[in-house]
Amino acid sequence: MLINAGKLLMVFVWGFMMFNLIHPFPKPLKYFIDVAMIFMIFMHAIFLHAAFAKTEKHPCWLQIKIFLFGVFELLASQKRQKLTNYKKNRK
Repeated sequence: MLINAGKLLMVFVWGFMMFNLIHPFPKPLKYFIDVAMIFMIFMHAIFLHAAFAKTEKHPCWLQIKIFLFGVFELLASQKRQKLTNYKKNRK
């Protein structure tokens, strides 16, 4: 539930930052949002690299989701993986 709320928040954050590219905000706020967007792109790229550094190649859609949603998608992926492992061990 909270992971989905975090993903929704990330959609709004990306939208806010993209809106700044189309219709720039006044000068001091514009620069702050530009720096924040660069930082967010950098951090999400690090999350993407860390998620797949030691494992085999994953589907493109999963990589896009991790880049867009960052840590929220990583948490959801871990949760799905634990559930899958639990079901396999139970059989």
